[in-house]
Amino acid sequence: MIERLAWVSARAALGRDEDEEFALPALRAAGATVDVVAWDDPDVVWDGYDRAVLRSTWDYPERLGEFVGWLDRTAAVTDLRNPVPMVRWSLDKHYLIDLAAAGVPVTPTDFVEPGQEAEFPDGEFVVKPAVGAGSRDAASYGPGDRAAATAHIRRLGASVLVQPLLKSVASDGEWPLVFLAGRYSHAASKRVALPRAGLVEDLFAEETTAEYEADPRQIAVAQRAVDVVTGRFGVPLYARIDLVRDDDGRPCVLEVELVEPSLFLPRAPAAATDRLVAALLDT
Repeated sequence: MIERLAWVSARAALGRDEDEEFALPALRAAGATVDVVAWDDPDVVWDGYDRAVLRSTWDYPERLGEFVGWLDRTAAVTDLRNPVPMVRWSLDKHYLIDLAAAGVPVTPTDFVEPGQEAEFPDGEFVVKPAVGAGSRDAASYGPGDRAAATAHIRRLGASVLVQPLLKSVASDGEWPLVFLAGRYSHAASKRVALPRAGLVEDLFAEETTAEYEADPRQIAVAQRAVDVVTGRFGVPLYARIDLVRDDDGRPCVLEVELVEPSLFLPRAPAAATDRLVAALLDT
């Protein structure tokens, strides 16, 4: 059993992770010593922990090289979860290409690389960076906003995604499905307030979440995504698969969150916290 656990955050995120209210007391009640620490704190002695779990390292996109270097150094001295190869793959949303190649239904996506000209879909669409968190640097646009969208892409100067704004997103939002130790645990519903032709300036975009019971089709699609991850890297300690419905009403993957996903414990059955504790301490 894991006895000393580092719950890894970012300085700007300290106190803002809603999962902590549920998870930290439960972990300590189970006998673990748990410290909430910032990943870039030079005073943290990482080899003093049995395991370090990435929980709210939400500033990594702006400091990617530094963060990846920290991942490698930390994994060399303690059990870092999720493991580095899995995290590296999940940092960049080009993984959607891998999922689609494996037959997993994904949101229609075009990647625009630096220097390329973007082709925008008809109707409303979304532009977001391939490496990003919390919907920062993401924005929605309409047919009359293509010049603004082009300026957005050029301003980022990095690989970006262009995706149609699916009709169901406006009416239903999206559904994060949480997997612990490779098995489905619980779900939530989420609506994200993406700025129109603007940018999110906080650590994350404003969200509205609620309890949700996933249906069998949604669970099956999300499980297929987790199975792809497992086949490539082993079983993820935690995974969140964000689903939407395509314009034919079928569930499809919007994102795979393996780095630092919120697990929506405030919206989950009480047993979900117990499952998280077991995964973090016994797996």
